[in-house]
Amino acid sequence: MNPKLREVEAHLVEQRGQPVILLRDPLRLSDKVVLLPRHLAPLLALCDGKWNEAELRAALAVRTGIYLTARMLGQILAQLDGALLLDSERFARARGAALEAYRAAPHRSPIMAGKGYPADPEELARLLERYIGAAWGKRPTEVRSDPSVRGLISPHIDVQRGGLVYAQAWPQAAEAIREAEIAIILGTDHADGEGELTLTRQHYATPWGVLPTAQAVVEAISQAIGPEAAFRDELHHRSEHSIELAAVWLHYYLRDGGCEVVPILCSSFDPFVAGESGPAQSTQISAAIEALREVIDSRRTLVIASADLAHVGPAFGDPTPVDLAGRARLRAADERLIAAIGAGDAEGFFQEVKQEGDRWRICGLPPIYLALRLLEDTKGELAGYAQCPADQKGTSLVSICGMLLS
Repeated sequence: MNPKLREVEAHLVEQRGQPVILLRDPLRLSDKVVLLPRHLAPLLALCDGKWNEAELRAALAVRTGIYLTARMLGQILAQLDGALLLDSERFARARGAALEAYRAAPHRSPIMAGKGYPADPEELARLLERYIGAAWGKRPTEVRSDPSVRGLISPHIDVQRGGLVYAQAWPQAAEAIREAEIAIILGTDHADGEGELTLTRQHYATPWGVLPTAQAVVEAISQAIGPEAAFRDELHHRSEHSIELAAVWLHYYLRDGGCEVVPILCSSFDPFVAGESGPAQSTQISAAIEALREVIDSRRTLVIASADLAHVGPAFGDPTPVDLAGRARLRAADERLIAAIGAGDAEGFFQEVKQEGDRWRICGLPPIYLALRLLEDTKGELAGYAQCPADQKGTSLVSICGMLLS
């Protein structure tokens, strides 16, 4: 089989003062990482399944002047396959076993508990309340909430960096949360599935217990878009943090409430940004929206987009650090997006990103777009905004916002 690299996590890091590419499996089927010298990046691009090993060596030499012996290339490919980074039989077996175990479990376990936030429920509550106190200067029960809230844009960055923005938004939706029968949580799929939307029948657990997944709603969406497409990448739910972080804040306000959740992972809109047609022309997205609107029309529903905004700087492949002028340009670009969200303009929001070729890497584009499509005639109010450091030097940034949709 010709070597084919999967969709993997790639980060530029330093090892002994030299830049190297750190490669990791986004599904966390393996805990191994591969460190590759930066100058071998073209080799990764050539691992697209079209070349055998001899052809890979020849193409790399012709295109870059880099000569690898058959043994050297074999060792690199063996490391990649050992870390389950190649689309190979080894990966297929590991993926199949993991999916079977995921579906057999009583619920989807919180992967970030004890890492990104406390696993102890009382300690977690105290942490969230500290952020709420810092944001509002009062206890959570004293923050005025708006019962007219129909949706929420929430970050999915870690709580340590995004805590204040989370705390500026979620308390204002407290009453709407307590009254909700269904919470649709739209999260960014960082592993980027083959389909546009990915469902799961698994319940989502948090340190406070288990949030039940609305099986009938999941089945309705599945029938609308086709079960194969709906569950093809279901395993992505296991290791994806975007829905989990929203579920934690939701559960804090629900506690013993009877709300069910509908967790939906949203794949990248890169094909729409680069192509002629947009998400409005997607039959799968339109079918899912139609099925979900039937739920919204019949049950008290809260729509949550778990979504960050821009990713800029050397940590994300930009050649130069983000300086003060860069921060200002980023803020101006984000304000245009926030204005589109505030107007409830899904197509305008998408076009803002498309017109610039997604130069700011808006990873929250799909869930925010879908939330705006679902909530017709909605208006958004900004609750909080921040530019969070994404590297130790503070030269790379992730921008986030919290918004209430009414």
